[in-house]
Amino acid sequence: MSEAVRTDAVSMDRVSKVYGKGRGAVAALREVSAGIPRGRFTAVMGPSGSGKSTFLHCAAGLDTPTSGSVRLGDTELSAMNETKLTELRRQRVGFVFQAFNLVSSLTVEQNITLPLRLARTRVDRKWLDEVVGRVGLSERTGHRPAQLSGGQQQRVAIARALVTRPEVVFGDEPTGALDTMTARDVLALLRETVDAMGQTVVMVTHDPVAASYADTVLFLADGRIVDTMDAPSGGKVAARMTRLGAWK
Repeated sequence: MSEAVRTDAVSMDRVSKVYGKGRGAVAALREVSAGIPRGRFTAVMGPSGSGKSTFLHCAAGLDTPTSGSVRLGDTELSAMNETKLTELRRQRVGFVFQAFNLVSSLTVEQNITLPLRLARTRVDRKWLDEVVGRVGLSERTGHRPAQLSGGQQQRVAIARALVTRPEVVFGDEPTGALDTMTARDVLALLRETVDAMGQTVVMVTHDPVAASYADTVLFLADGRIVDTMDAPSGGKVAARMTRLGAWK
């Protein structure tokens, strides 16, 4: 186990998540065990209702498993109360969602540094400038979200996720609201954060092309991991999803 702690950014051990009780209970995850390696890009795919969003929420400490263990690095999450989990998410985890979740009244720079201000942490100017440069927004820091394209807004969200130097960045359908060309730019940026910055990225997606940017794809069906694929291509992922019954 100690070896897994050193090499995995996130480890899940027999994690189950059940919503509701009695006859109305729904098992979203069923005894899922998985290790998310550090410094790698992992995509999570599956048919609608397969449990992929629940997987991400449990892995990120946004939701508490019904049973099983989730660790961020060597920190066990299941024993933490909501206050401690909020603190952990703020300091050690970054999030990028399909909706950009930017504050319309704040500038690009203020949106990016918002997690630091919420945590009452000093802004490291050099790191901020590097992150802003990496996402290609150096000329836009004084703009407000309404003055940006969808792709630029998602770049702001990615910079906001990176500015706290998180151990893991979780993306929940981060390209779902973008057109094809813009989505590719955002995916290339996520890929670059892994290759050039050593970031760990976990992304839930329904798009085989998006998954092809990852190092590894985990396939979920009926709340279980049913397959993994290294060095994925869009075609191979699409074929595997078809066999899972995702598209009929």
